Amino acid sequence: MLLDIAYIGLGSNLKNPSQQIKDALRELHQSSNICVQACSHLYKSKPLGPQNQPLYTNAVCKLNTSLSPIELLDVLQSIETNHKRERNGEKWGPRTLDLDILLFNQERINCERLKVPHIGMQHREFVLVPLFEIAPDLVMHDGRSLAAWINDCDLNGLKRLNNKIDFASIAA
Repeated sequence: MLLDIAYIGLGSNLKNPSQQIKDALRELHQSSNICVQACSHLYKSKPLGPQNQPLYTNAVCKLNTSLSPIELLDVLQSIETNHKRERNGEKWGPRTLDLDILLFNQERINCERLKVPHIGMQHREFVLVPLFEIAPDLVMHDGRSLAAWINDCDLNGLKRLNNKIDFASIAA
């Protein structure tokens, strides 16, 4: 039974980022115990860290799962590895694929491998705006609305791309 709701941030700035995200969504949807329910448009954003790297393409998806948060993290990291994600210790460097658990139900998780809600998400326009697109009524863990969080966040040149992800192609 798929009872838990998770929101996943997807990002890429290497090797055809839009396709990396679409392929990752397909892999998520095809994973046992995961069903992708919704996905935002793709967005272009400036890198968080070093600026001498390509712009990022980002999206947020909502999924239902019967996996525990750590089991879901394992699936996400496996998909990143399949996409040749290199973990070389460089914080906020370029990457083929980055998949983050942003929210898992209303749980607060603070363990060595996983922190939920995702650290710093309230300051990340490339997370908040796509999240708002698919969950506009979401109330955050601090009791404030997602809209209030966006109101307090610098949009930093975030640009929505015209292409909405086609679910028929993902589910195929």
